[in-house]
Amino acid sequence: MKFGRNRKKKRENVLLAGLLDALYPPRCPICDGLLLPGTLICDGCRAQAIVLREPVCKRCGKQIRDAQREYCLDCAKKPHRYRQGKAVFVYKGGIRQSLYRFKYAGKREYAVFYAREAADLHGAWVQKNQIEAIVPIPMYRGKQRRRGYNQAEVFAEELGRRLQLPVEKKMVRRVRDTTPQKNLNEKERKDNLKNAFQFTDNIVKYKRVLLVDDIYTTGSTIDAVAEVLISGGVRDICYICISIGVGF
Repeated sequence: MKFGRNRKKKRENVLLAGLLDALYPPRCPICDGLLLPGTLICDGCRAQAIVLREPVCKRCGKQIRDAQREYCLDCAKKPHRYRQGKAVFVYKGGIRQSLYRFKYAGKREYAVFYAREAADLHGAWVQKNQIEAIVPIPMYRGKQRRRGYNQAEVFAEELGRRLQLPVEKKMVRRVRDTTPQKNLNEKERKDNLKNAFQFTDNIVKYKRVLLVDDIYTTGSTIDAVAEVLISGGVRDICYICISIGVGF
């Protein structure tokens, strides 16, 4: 009986997916044009989604010019609370506009493409690090209500499905509505995030956690959340973000 119910459930999921595709046809994450069935990006737009390649910083994952160096300029100057990070795309060109629409224009469906690329590029790395759960960077509740969703959560859910990992959306809570980080210098970023996050679990379920976010700039947000997780008993923290700047 259980096997029959599972088959019925799968058929229902396939039918639902087909209905949703008919009502909301998938769109290219770069040009936002309609896609052919079974595709996640236009052939002509693929070159605009620039995937990160070696050499990269061994700490944050930013692309660097000198293969002889281990760290980018930022990571060479300051320590981080996470152990290592990876990114999927260079933050420029088509991806920059894509992420803007993903974040502010309700284009949640783009997360399917982002997650597929992240899993293909870094899935083996996640497995090697024995990651037990994915934790999206939380958004302040009022802001999430106004926007309708947290883009980091949307990406985390798709990535969790690809990597078959649980997604813990409530392990860390954002308790302060902070100023957007992009307008602040390094010291202001750190001060801005002070006491902004809170660990919510009474019992630590996981020792190895993967944080996920949309864009990595200086790592201040990742560090702040990692600090809270460490204080709650998590031992090892890595991260994956969709896009990252160049480290030089």
